[in-house]
Amino acid sequence: MKNTIAVIALSSFLAVTACKKNETAASGEKTENKATEEFVVDSVKVNDSTKITDSLKVSFTSKLLVFPTLKDKKLLDSIYFHNVNIKDFSKAGLQAYLDNEKNNYFNSVKNDNKDWASDVTYAQNWYSSSHMNLISNSNDYMHIQYLGSGYEGGAHDNYGFSERVFDLKNNKKLELKDITSMPKNKIEAILMKNIDKMNSGTMDGDGEVKNSEMLLVDKIPASDNFYFDDKNLYFHYSPYEIAAFAAGDITIPVSWEDLKGTLNTEFKERMKIK
Repeated sequence: MKNTIAVIALSSFLAVTACKKNETAASGEKTENKATEEFVVDSVKVNDSTKITDSLKVSFTSKLLVFPTLKDKKLLDSIYFHNVNIKDFSKAGLQAYLDNEKNNYFNSVKNDNKDWASDVTYAQNWYSSSHMNLISNSNDYMHIQYLGSGYEGGAHDNYGFSERVFDLKNNKKLELKDITSMPKNKIEAILMKNIDKMNSGTMDGDGEVKNSEMLLVDKIPASDNFYFDDKNLYFHYSPYEIAAFAAGDITIPVSWEDLKGTLNTEFKERMKIK
């Protein structure tokens, strides 16, 4: 049997942001951010299940955000990067896409496992879950977290995160080079130094376990899986990415002070960083 994740770089989607951010309104309400007064967010969802056999139940849950006021196709393609088959970005089009994804998932489980599924004698619940969550929209920087999880047999389920920040002023996904000119090897040295600043909460018989005690890598990559607030840049790592599954997901902050002298001028001005 295999473990699957409904990917959104995905790592598709379950829980936990590492710091407080400005929450924005969803479900068709306008945001309170004056800079994006006309910015509107809606969503579509699907939540369904089916029985493959008397012992095997399969569930599919997914949520996509809808942005009726965003018209730039390149930007929208980037926002829905994990759903490359989406051609219609309207609410009706995205709902139809999710319904089709659900049917494809149910059919794939039935067809891929029909040779042995009838041999399952104890109750199992398999699932695929993926969610887009709008975390913040400030200074024309929109942060979306993509969270995916899944289980199709095995010791445990899997989950993963993908963080993306979109520059709504310039209609593009924000890259690390748009924030700082610091070489990646220097950022990676800071990440290693800051590894224990935000512990994942993993415990053992002696209490809390430090992130540094669970690392599986000698170098922590400065990946594209980042976001930020007014104090720090944050790098988010899914289970198995840099540490064992038991460590959970790990978030490492890099302060603006750590990046002093290398910040992009436009970014620094828009974020009002001193």
